[in-house]
Amino acid sequence: METNKNIPNNFYDEYLNDKKMPRKKFQNSYNFFNNLTANKRKQLGKVRDSIIRSMGITFRVYDNDKLIDREWPLDLIPRIIKDKEWSEVKEGLIQRIRAINLFIHDVYHKQEFLNKNPVLKSLILDSPNFLKECKGVFPKNKIWANISGTDLIKDHRGKFYVLEDNLRVPSGVAYMLENRNVMKKVVTELFNEYQVSPVDDYTTQLYKCLSDASYSTEKDKTIVILSPGVFNSAYFEHAYLAQQMGIHLVESSDLILSKDNYVYMKTISGRKKVDVIYRRINDNYLDPDVWVKDSVLGLPGLINSWKEKKIAIVNAPGSGVADDKAVYAFVPKMIEFFLNEKPKLSQVKTYLCAFKKDKKYVLDNIERLVLKPVNESGGYGILIGPTASKKELNEYKLKIINNPRNFVAQPLIRLSTSPTIIKSSIQPRHIDLRPFILSSKKTFITNGGLTRVALKKGSTIVNSSQGGGSKDTWVVN
Repeated sequence: METNKNIPNNFYDEYLNDKKMPRKKFQNSYNFFNNLTANKRKQLGKVRDSIIRSMGITFRVYDNDKLIDREWPLDLIPRIIKDKEWSEVKEGLIQRIRAINLFIHDVYHKQEFLNKNPVLKSLILDSPNFLKECKGVFPKNKIWANISGTDLIKDHRGKFYVLEDNLRVPSGVAYMLENRNVMKKVVTELFNEYQVSPVDDYTTQLYKCLSDASYSTEKDKTIVILSPGVFNSAYFEHAYLAQQMGIHLVESSDLILSKDNYVYMKTISGRKKVDVIYRRINDNYLDPDVWVKDSVLGLPGLINSWKEKKIAIVNAPGSGVADDKAVYAFVPKMIEFFLNEKPKLSQVKTYLCAFKKDKKYVLDNIERLVLKPVNESGGYGILIGPTASKKELNEYKLKIINNPRNFVAQPLIRLSTSPTIIKSSIQPRHIDLRPFILSSKKTFITNGGLTRVALKKGSTIVNSSQGGGSKDTWVVN
């Protein structure tokens, strides 16, 4: 079959070096899975599936407008990262989220950074993610994005890059935790051979982070997770995190606002004042008095309560102003401006179609680039130029011409691959990584994170909603 000349094919294999020999630290895992017969791999897969079913690990996708529960797709070959390498990544992530939080605070206050970058200022003020109602608000510790998920990739040299920042309601951490629980049971012997850094302290750290966000001076805080309900694709995660932290999972109908603007939760023993809402719904549905008028997911008057510091909302409304693929291009400048430091983590070159020069370059080279709408998530709306048809490219060109602000483009990065069990054979598949970052008085970062796998051969779309799978990520000494 003829290959597309625009697609590079020299990928970084995370397990094998250029001589097709296992890299140091990868030998045990490589040997373990390669020495299994096809039948034994199938048997392990059945054990995994049985455990996943018994644990009730599911995710939800829409198929022909119907919401379907599917078993979580976990590949048994772990993704391995050396501790020294991960320490460097963590330093870069801490630096990055500090700068982003300072940027968000600046956007809703003095706008010093925006005034030094007038093109960005016009992009921000026109963005649907900029919420004028948040101007002048001071969240606890000036932290807007307490919980973030930063997507990382490795290029053809094995170097980590930041692909994007997820700052509104990042999801996937429950699957990271459950992947570890499943792997410990299925490949116990292999797991014990490695000194794998733990991930099970995440919910303890999350509870602490949520508690630190409260304005209340009471020792014991009442924290709830506000969910859209059982039909939401991430409901498994909402329920899982609430159960693990021992807090209430609520919907808007479980909450009421008092005359003096405090939020209360209805319980069988009466009303109970709420100190912190960990919201898993988007900003514009939080308060029908302020944004979407017919929203039944939010609570009327909630934003005024938040402004008066009678309730903490995590992540803070308005934090999505930095969760934009166009804003992403300015993060290195943010780090230099707010921290007076050079970025410790690299990021992918990004062309903003809002710039005339960038738009011309994108339109002239569209077949070589990856095109993305700035406000979409979950892999939706992305066009991979090198694999697209002429018709698809021309249609996308029209979209860019009609609304350049809404699109960015990036070169096609040669995502690293990891051996993956496909049926009963082992084949390379492209992967990325989403570590989770908690920002409060101190910054906490998971050891590794959720590794996502593009299960379709040649695909670089790793999102589970688009048919991707996952791996347990082992940070090892």
